[in-house]
Amino acid sequence: MEFIEVRRDGRGVAEIRLCRADKHNALSAQMMTELEAAAKDLAADDAVRVVVLSAEGHSFCAGGDLAWMQAQFEMDSATRRVESARIATALGALYALPQPLIGRVQGNAFGGGLGLISVCDVAVAADAAKFGLTEVKLGLIPANIGPYVIHRMGARNAQEVFMNARLFGAQEAVRLGLVNRVAAAEALDAAVEAEVAPYLACAPGAVRDAKALLRRLAGEVSAESVDGAIDALADRWETDEARQGIAAFFDKRPTPWA
Repeated sequence: MEFIEVRRDGRGVAEIRLCRADKHNALSAQMMTELEAAAKDLAADDAVRVVVLSAEGHSFCAGGDLAWMQAQFEMDSATRRVESARIATALGALYALPQPLIGRVQGNAFGGGLGLISVCDVAVAADAAKFGLTEVKLGLIPANIGPYVIHRMGARNAQEVFMNARLFGAQEAVRLGLVNRVAAAEALDAAVEAEVAPYLACAPGAVRDAKALLRRLAGEVSAESVDGAIDALADRWETDEARQGIAAFFDKRPTPWA
C-alpha cells in the first residue's frame, strides 16, 4: 500500500496509519481503497485484539481530496455516484471492525476526517487540534460521512456544526460527543495507550461480542441511511453551487456566497 500503513505488535494491537502527510492526509480514491482493504484484512485476523487509527504529519485528515472531487465533474451521474461512494465504503469497513477502534487524532480534522473519527469507538485528540464539517463552504454537503457523524454526536449536537462549516477546538469536540478525551501533544501516545491497555486484560472474544451487542442495542448505522446519503451527495454534485465552490477553491478566489 502507498498511502496506508498497517502495523501489528506482539500484544495483538494493530495500527492503521494514514501516510499522505504532504497532502494533509486528504482522502484520494486510492487512499480510500487502501483504507477499506486494510480494515477488512484486520477484521478477519483473530490475532488482532485492538485497532488504532492514526495519521502522519501535522494534520489528521483534511477530508476528501479536492482534485479527486474536481475530476468527478467530468463523469456521468452513474459513475460519479459510484466514485463518490468510496468514502462511505471505507468508513463502513472501519465501522464494521469487530475489534475496538481507537482514534489517535494528532492534528486537524475536517470533512471526511470527522467521518474517520466518528467510526471509532473511542477517540483521543491533541489539545491544539481543530475540527469542522467544511463541505458547505464549497457548495457540497457532509453526506457520505453524515450517518456516522450523526450516530456518534447525536442530532442535537450535530445541528451546531453540521451545516455552518464552523471550526471548533478539541474541548468543544468533547462536548459535542465527537472526541472522548483530550491530551497535550506530548502526552497523546500515553493517553491512547491508556485506552488500549484495558482491552488487553479482557477476553478477546468477549470484547468482540460485547461490541456487537452494544451496536445492536444502541442502533447501528443502517445500509438505508448510507445509501440515502450517497444519493444526496450525488444530487448535490449536479448543482451549480458545487461547481462554483470547487472552481473557486482551485482558482484561489472567494466563492459567490462568501
